Amino acid sequence: MAEASESPIESVMEKISEKFHHHESSSSDSESDSEKKSHPSESVKAKIWRLFGREKPVHHALGGGKPADVLLWRNKKVSAGVLGFATAIWVLFELIEYHLLTLACHILILSLALLFLWSNAHTFINKSPPRIPQVHIPEEPVLQVASALCVEINGAFAVLRSIAAGKDLKKFLIVIAGLWVMSIVGSCCHFLTVFYICFVLLHTVPVVYEKYEDKVDPLAEKAMMEIKKQYAVFDAKVLSKIPVAALKAKSV
Repeated sequence: MAEASESPIESVMEKISEKFHHHESSSSDSESDSEKKSHPSESVKAKIWRLFGREKPVHHALGGGKPADVLLWRNKKVSAGVLGFATAIWVLFELIEYHLLTLACHILILSLALLFLWSNAHTFINKSPPRIPQVHIPEEPVLQVASALCVEINGAFAVLRSIAAGKDLKKFLIVIAGLWVMSIVGSCCHFLTVFYICFVLLHTVPVVYEKYEDKVDPLAEKAMMEIKKQYAVFDAKVLSKIPVAALKAKSV
């Protein structure tokens, strides 16, 4: 009878332990599922679409160093000074319509007059004449700038040559559209105004983009997807009907 009375109790205890173990296993499974769900979210965050396929921060994308610091306003005094100097040049040459040669001559006249008077006034003020420093342009930076410009110009010529050879119709249309827009802008304003606008944009757009890149990138992704859709429709209706192969055969 004792064994018969103990067996129901043992069965009840076994059921309770089984439920407890089942609850633990289900909780561990839910934790593992939550971990698995968290990993994809982390990977998605790590693989966020960035504008222009950028994988590095904006500072590195701009080349790093002092130029990137100036464009991103790391030193506000230097960036403000550079932008203020460019604004002064634009005001002189565009608004006041001052000429570059006239400005250079006036600066030289003023500098030479001050130095001449200062050098000859030492007899009246009993002071030694000032030492006028020797000014010379170092050769190495000039050669580096010329070499960098040469590389960029040769690269641009190579790209234009490949586009003119008819290898990539998409690049050809993009370049033609860009040159057409530049011609319209050039007919509306002077080159210095265009250069100043580009200079101001370089000092404002990267800073704003770096601050709001998490909001800008999704909008840019949607815009790029829409542009690709429209280009696919244009390609199917227009570009695919252009006999590019026949033109290539004739050129060969």
